[in-house]
Amino acid sequence: MIWTLDVALLLFLVVLAIGVVISKNLLAAAIIFSAYSLLMSIVWTQMNAPDVALTEAAVGAGVMTLLFVAAATRTRMVEEE
Repeated sequence: MIWTLDVALLLFLVVLAIGVVISKNLLAAAIIFSAYSLLMSIVWTQMNAPDVALTEAAVGAGVMTLLFVAAATRTRMVEEE
């Protein structure tokens, strides 16, 4: 394993997770979560778990992103005065 790649992936995962939590825009949070899921599938591949990586890519980055984007577009943002 390449340790620098592993550390870089894990740091980027932490940055993306914080970005999802901090994001005020629902659509942006859904897109950041999609990137998180895709990066997590790369991490699963690095750990020699291709079946889990394929499931994470299909469900996490694929189906859940579509559901989150559909829900975010149907929600109305309430602005505070």
